[in-house]
Amino acid sequence: MNTRAKTGTQSSVPVQGGVGQALAHDSGHLHVSGGALYTDDIPEPRNLLHVAIGTSAHPHAKLKKVDLAPVLAAPGVVAVLGAEDIPGENNFGPVLADDPIFSPGLVQYVGQSIFAVAAHSYTEARRAARLAKIDYELLEPILDPEEAVRRQSFVLPTETISRGDSRKALRKALHHLQGKLKLGGQDQFYLEGHIAMAVPREDGDMLVYSSTQHPGEIQHKVAHALGKTSKDIVVECRRMGGAFGGKESQPALFACIAALVAQQTGCAAKVRLDRDDDMIMTGKRHDFVVGYEVGFDDEGRIQGIEFEYAARCGMSADLSGAVNDRTMFHSDNAYFLENVTIVSHRCKTHTVSNTAFRGFGGPQGMYAIEYVVDEIARYLKLDPLAVRKTNFYGTDDRNVTPYEQTIEDNILHELVAQLEASGDYAERRSDIAEFNAASRFLKRGIALTPVKFGISFTATHLNQAGALLHVYTDGTVHLNHGGTEMGQGLFTKVSQVVAEELQIDIDRIKITASDTSKVPNASATAASSGSDLNGKAAQLAARTVKDRLREFAAEHFAVSADAVEFRNNRVQAGKQTVSFTELVNLAFFARVSLSSTGFYRTPKIHYDRKTFSGRPFYYYAYGAAIAEVVVDTLTGEYRVIRVDILHDCGKSLNPAIDLGQVEGGFVQGMGWLTGEELWWNDKGELKTHAPSTYKIPVCSDLPVDFRVQLLESAANREETIHRSKAVGEPPLMLALCVFHALKDAVAAAADYRASPHLDAPATPEAVLRAVDELRARGTAQPERQTG
Repeated sequence: MNTRAKTGTQSSVPVQGGVGQALAHDSGHLHVSGGALYTDDIPEPRNLLHVAIGTSAHPHAKLKKVDLAPVLAAPGVVAVLGAEDIPGENNFGPVLADDPIFSPGLVQYVGQSIFAVAAHSYTEARRAARLAKIDYELLEPILDPEEAVRRQSFVLPTETISRGDSRKALRKALHHLQGKLKLGGQDQFYLEGHIAMAVPREDGDMLVYSSTQHPGEIQHKVAHALGKTSKDIVVECRRMGGAFGGKESQPALFACIAALVAQQTGCAAKVRLDRDDDMIMTGKRHDFVVGYEVGFDDEGRIQGIEFEYAARCGMSADLSGAVNDRTMFHSDNAYFLENVTIVSHRCKTHTVSNTAFRGFGGPQGMYAIEYVVDEIARYLKLDPLAVRKTNFYGTDDRNVTPYEQTIEDNILHELVAQLEASGDYAERRSDIAEFNAASRFLKRGIALTPVKFGISFTATHLNQAGALLHVYTDGTVHLNHGGTEMGQGLFTKVSQVVAEELQIDIDRIKITASDTSKVPNASATAASSGSDLNGKAAQLAARTVKDRLREFAAEHFAVSADAVEFRNNRVQAGKQTVSFTELVNLAFFARVSLSSTGFYRTPKIHYDRKTFSGRPFYYYAYGAAIAEVVVDTLTGEYRVIRVDILHDCGKSLNPAIDLGQVEGGFVQGMGWLTGEELWWNDKGELKTHAPSTYKIPVCSDLPVDFRVQLLESAANREETIHRSKAVGEPPLMLALCVFHALKDAVAAAADYRASPHLDAPATPEAVLRAVDELRARGTAQPERQTG
């Protein structure tokens, strides 16, 4: 092969699509044109069977008799499966074996899977599932976490973090407050519901297409259910239509059922839930009841504090252990708590098992401490922001968390000061007070709240990732990694990392579907760690191939390796320059390997769960937001007038995608704290299981004036991928400012003489109740003790 090298220096123009460039999502054009293939869009194999699931009508009951003969006799039905038809393990639980695929005789929530029916059409399967004749022996259910605590009903043992001496500090404190909060859950409401399609292969192997954040776990659970091993199962996921944590552990149930049907019938099988079934059958964000007691001085500095959390975990453990651990870890948010006790009850209720949701327990802990700080400020008649800043973590002292991690990267003081100035907080607060004094029925409120969010899986072993990279002889690149794409732009960011490393344009890189046969044992794409972990793994894979090419170029062109430079689709070796493709071809003919794996493990982290101490987080992401609202005190209706956000993404890999994550996370958090209300009746039935009754934010709910800015020149102090920071979960908690602005507006209805009791979600009905209760209370102060 003859290749002529040119002489001269390389261009300084950056490659197209490198790190730091604001690119559109790699599938954006497919999303808007309908060309993006989701699991339900994959061409269906011949003789595909559609599967419906028969579920429990009661929250707690024994199955005395289950007659499925009418189901099997229904038109189009091919097979019916129950617990006795599972050849392997009847369990899809991610941690404990307490989540049966099919109930073995005891049902513990309305909507629990009892059997599956496979038919030639989706409609035939659904109709047949309703024909089952089930005789129940009803048992008394536990339907709320407070009742669970009274009856000592827990899915996991109660845990406690204690640092300093909270009891002594409370006794010595000048001021005291105590109270109880209620915080609702939230449905993930992904656009694409749960779906799985299993395709039998030769020799008993199984290919499973699953809408999942964790293909590796699906692989393991399907193998266990079928009585197979991991080598027999391949799980693939090109993209999800949203996930938000709801597709971390929950998809295993539907993948297992699809695979069981496929194994028994020899036909491909698809399980696809409609919206109602999806909301009834799958877990949500944990709702909490929180008790607190706090002692503080005249400036509002917290001297001692105690929290008691009771979380609705549902009928099984699922991921509730780690979720509630993170609630405890984030009960400080941005504040130094020298003397603190945090008690966490993981309550077993006869409702669907709650699961991961963006923030993974952290938002609930942050909600609690922000509520307490706001109550302190209102008790002392101080600006809540002043009390927040009084309690901020320090940089050189007052910088150790309750779990004994020293905070080394605190930028909150500077960040909040910048937002306070750019958002005209002081001036607007004064203007709002004047407006409220002159307005009888419309009241405005304002709040600025901070975010400090730890980044890493708290289970240390999950902080690892792998990647596989091939360079073809035409100079294009095939990239695969263990992360999954759910719309967050992970594939785009990782492609940018590889483009930057190899110095080739991004359109020469193809990232393929997440596939357990390409990258094994991958952790879930969760904990905001997708880019941190998979970006590093992909960078290392690309660097390995690049180093081989560098070594070859040095030998081929008779220069030192240091004289070989990759830049803008070309490679310069001394005074000679070739295109990247030309060098790849030369290397191929010289029998140089053009493929590599990459592996990354997060450094520095360690954590002893027995003592709740160590360094569970590699670093922290920071942010702050100001919200201004107006409330109609006659109806409780409100509008978010303006929001100002300043968020820390480190050195952003892609400012366009990161900005979208901040905006979307904020709006989703606003929905959780305002309009999204889950409601169960006294029969344990979820009655808000469709968009007609469960209200997520829509375009008209966006702030009228929405100002979002990424913090500039704030590189991560840790050696993350290009010094960037995670951005998936932290922005959700910025929405706490909306809740506290509403609380501020309600307080204005009584001329700020008392602090209103407002639980989340702060629906218009809840706001109106708070206004009426506050006015009925008159000038009463919050429950307190002084001494």
